Amino acid sequence: MRPDILIPLFASVQSFQGIGAKLSMWLEKLCGRRVIDVLWHLPTGLNERPVITQAPIEPHLATLQMTVMGYEVPHHKKQPYVVFGSWVGGEIQLLFFNYHASFLNKKFIVGRTLWVSGTVIQERGVTKILHPDYVEAEKAKIPELESVYPLKAGANGKVVRRLIEQILPTLPNLAEESPSLVAKYGWPSWKEAMCQVHQPKTQADLLPTNKARMRLAFDELLADQVALQLVRRYNKREMGLALPFQNNLVLQLPFSLTHAQIRCLKEIREDMESPERMTRLLQGDVGSGKTIVAVLAALQAVENGAQVAFLAPTDILAHQHYEKVKTFCALLKVNVGLLTGREKGRTREALLQEIVSGKVDILIGTHALLEENVVFKKLGLAIIDEQHRFGVRQRLALAEKEKGVNVLAMTATPIPRTLALTAYGDMDVSILNEKPAGRQPIETCVMPLSEVERLMMKLKENDSQVYWVCPLVADSESSDLMAAEKRYQSLQKIFGSQVGLIHGQMKAVEKDAAMTDFINGKTKILVSTTVIEVGVDVPSAGVMVVEHAERFGLATLHQLRGRVGRGREKAVCLLLYGRLSETGRERLKVLRESEDGFKIAEADLRLRGAGEVLGIRQSGLPLFHLADLSLQGELLEVAHEEAIQILKEDPKLETNRGQAVKNMLYLFSKEKELYLLKAG
Repeated sequence: MRPDILIPLFASVQSFQGIGAKLSMWLEKLCGRRVIDVLWHLPTGLNERPVITQAPIEPHLATLQMTVMGYEVPHHKKQPYVVFGSWVGGEIQLLFFNYHASFLNKKFIVGRTLWVSGTVIQERGVTKILHPDYVEAEKAKIPELESVYPLKAGANGKVVRRLIEQILPTLPNLAEESPSLVAKYGWPSWKEAMCQVHQPKTQADLLPTNKARMRLAFDELLADQVALQLVRRYNKREMGLALPFQNNLVLQLPFSLTHAQIRCLKEIREDMESPERMTRLLQGDVGSGKTIVAVLAALQAVENGAQVAFLAPTDILAHQHYEKVKTFCALLKVNVGLLTGREKGRTREALLQEIVSGKVDILIGTHALLEENVVFKKLGLAIIDEQHRFGVRQRLALAEKEKGVNVLAMTATPIPRTLALTAYGDMDVSILNEKPAGRQPIETCVMPLSEVERLMMKLKENDSQVYWVCPLVADSESSDLMAAEKRYQSLQKIFGSQVGLIHGQMKAVEKDAAMTDFINGKTKILVSTTVIEVGVDVPSAGVMVVEHAERFGLATLHQLRGRVGRGREKAVCLLLYGRLSETGRERLKVLRESEDGFKIAEADLRLRGAGEVLGIRQSGLPLFHLADLSLQGELLEVAHEEAIQILKEDPKLETNRGQAVKNMLYLFSKEKELYLLKAG
């Protein structure tokens, strides 16, 4: 049950004056129908309405006093209703479109003195205001300072402001969950902070560094970190399948593991040997060798008589993993299976029987692995590649195929520490920050699209195989971006049958054929969309061309660049740009200057913000109401340490401080995690 002190914050906004069913529905679309939803909808601007006595040179938001001299009601709706008047600055006109004449006639009585506020302009010696924001008999009714809220089309900011004015006096005084930090940083109390962020006095009050905003952002981050620690603690209590390392299945590798691979493998093996269930993230830069670490972990499960499920986000990647793992395990008598949406009829039924009977040791596949009829005899390890491509439910569906399954998630998209703490705070993290010996540095060049014809002729003189990535599959009337199909046709005129095409809308058989031709060297250029972004490994490919590179995120560009430089020859990545914004220019500059995925991830966070970097819509990861990790990342570190300390001192959150922490969990919709306190 929610604590009594919080009940008013979860009440409907319809309990406040002036908010009926219609406005309540409008507010639900904007931010939500509950009081707390409106409180989390913070202002992003501040209108200052100074009183003026002379007309400004440039359009300016201001308040002035005028006397009504007359008005003109137009004959056509397309013309404005005009109020004529005088003020200390001379002649003034108020213009109204979409008006109600009867209302305006009552408002603007000749000879009446009124206060008006809006954007004031000077035109041919006449002061004008188009649609004044306020028209009042008393100056006191026009605010000198006014919070500006994010709105949707057709919305009215006055509704939000009037509602907030009613809500703020009713806020409860909540106990402090981190009194020492509040004192250390000089933060206001929760109630004072809410009042200050909704009633800014200066533009500086809107900045993330404002103490009130910092305090509320910290509350949200602390609630998030406590919730993740509760989940982590619960997962640790869940018994897993202990799979001790026996070293019975020894791979004869043609290369040496890096120090980072050895370290990460040691962490994974220790987790798998433990009776506690493993939930670990293996994070590594492009080409850092995650796959072989995953294979060695898989063999540890197999030598204990357990099966392994290896989930990949695309057919191309699943087939590539299948071929690699099969090659690695060729001399070990380990049975590797492949299950995607392509396997049909008797072939599929026979494979399902082999899985349930335990004949398949390592099963590699796509979303097809998640189907209910895929049943394992003894599933010991679930490996999820490019895990950010899967929703939370999909990842859980695989882990729940059998009780206590160990989970190893992998990502080739380096994530800044601040984001890792919130996105994967419930998991242990291993980081591969070293590339295998022999990987060539990639030269990154930036050039305008106007050079594309010259580039084509240069490629004709080059022996390397080429990836050519376009942002779209086919031409679109709504976009001027180059489409893969059109570029494929233009390249065919020069290179003929040496050009292949692959994109997500093609049939699986067509994609396989195009990829096979490229791998075998039958085609020199593979025109593609970002379907080849992750994991595709063709050592003979030495050139990556990306059209309209300014339209791609840094992480995607870094992943695309990582498709080349996998052989012994020097590789080059050519980023072709169209119209560059400042952000686009900065993005390409970062990529040109660095190959370090972790540095690039930090820059991506700074340029795009946490929501874009994490891909929230695709992954179901949390989007914060108040905290901005690209600007307040240091607060997350503080919240992380505080959450650990709180639960160490008060594991069940039973003290007064523990109750204050519970309040924050409720406020930020983390009440589900509170049930884990009762679960053990």
